[in-house]
Amino acid sequence: MRNIFLIARREYLEQVRSRGFRLSTVGLPVLFLLLASFSHYTTQKAGVTKGVDGSLRLAVASADPALASAVRDRLLAGKAPHPQVEVIAPAAQEAIAAQLNRLRSGEIDGVLAVDRAGGKTTASYTSNNAGDMMTGNWLTNAVEEALVAERLTQAGVSQTETAALLKSVKLETRQLGKDGSVVKSNAMASFWKGYVMAILLAVTTMVYGMNVARSTIQEKTSRIFEVMLAIARPDELLAGKLLGVGAVGLTQMLIWGVAGAALAGSPIAAAVLSGQMQIHFSLLEGILFPIYFLLGYLLNSALFSGLAASCETEQELQSFMPLAGAPMWLSFAMMLLVVSHPNSMWAVVGSLFPPTAPIIMFLRMAAMQPPLWQIGLSVALLVASIWLTLQFSARLYRVGILMYGKRATLPELVRWLRAG
Repeated sequence: MRNIFLIARREYLEQVRSRGFRLSTVGLPVLFLLLASFSHYTTQKAGVTKGVDGSLRLAVASADPALASAVRDRLLAGKAPHPQVEVIAPAAQEAIAAQLNRLRSGEIDGVLAVDRAGGKTTASYTSNNAGDMMTGNWLTNAVEEALVAERLTQAGVSQTETAALLKSVKLETRQLGKDGSVVKSNAMASFWKGYVMAILLAVTTMVYGMNVARSTIQEKTSRIFEVMLAIARPDELLAGKLLGVGAVGLTQMLIWGVAGAALAGSPIAAAVLSGQMQIHFSLLEGILFPIYFLLGYLLNSALFSGLAASCETEQELQSFMPLAGAPMWLSFAMMLLVVSHPNSMWAVVGSLFPPTAPIIMFLRMAAMQPPLWQIGLSVALLVASIWLTLQFSARLYRVGILMYGKRATLPELVRWLRAG
């Protein structure tokens, strides 16, 4: 045990004193904050496609002047950034063709054509942007509301009553807690909380896991292992590396946690996390986060430290990167499913499957608290998979760290496992 702690202390001090540790400790949260702010800004600006002067320039063409005017009124009453709406009515095919020529020349940003024939209303929107889904939804709602208002007016409903009927209702979402209490909830805030915690887990476990692998290759190529093996066994070297680098990750997590707690009480955070974007972290989440980080890190680093012992250069190690990133890609591919349906079969299986468990479990916890037995089973399966992975990697490690000259083939790896 003394050798293990000596090696762990060496790994810890070497990495904590490095420039990369200082830069990542400060730079990663700042970079993530900037990315999140930019994403929020672009989401807010993605509502409609704007013209050169900052507003959307539309031409509403219809053979029915009353319908075209009603659509224009609904567009101007919406939350778009002050659109410029021009009514072309009554409009024949020649008039619509003329508006398309204006679109080609850049004089307007889109042409909304609304037609009514045989008791059926059709609408089409032509613009230069084929991927503007937000504008399409906004225009569809405007046309539908205009038709509803027209029918209500024809049925004898006054304009005041029509406006009251078409007024949108703000939906307040609430969540039923485990204790039976009802609390306010916000799907967007829950999504961002789960997303942030999943990103932190994914990035840190991968980064520190690959750090152990790179350190193994560097010490193998520099022949430092030949000196270190004079005082410690290979399994002690592996255990010391895992403990030392894992302690570095926990130290970084602690620094981020203290900084986040201090920032949460500042006026800046109060201004940002207000209203609809209030984010709350439970005590259980605070306890489980370092546990899942440590378990996810140990699983990754135990696997790749053994594989790194079979490599001669860091370039060879890069071939294993897709294997390292596969659980993260799979977890984030399931993100919307897990957040929307946290108790579905796929969400439960993903939170129990060891490679994806840390990320999927926190995505589930962002939406609701999973049963405690599932959390306990997830942790137990992770611990068991770490033990099995360590047995596998230790066998490769014992033989691989002293092998030089060429990249190991699959049959040679099998022989190493038997010899180890």
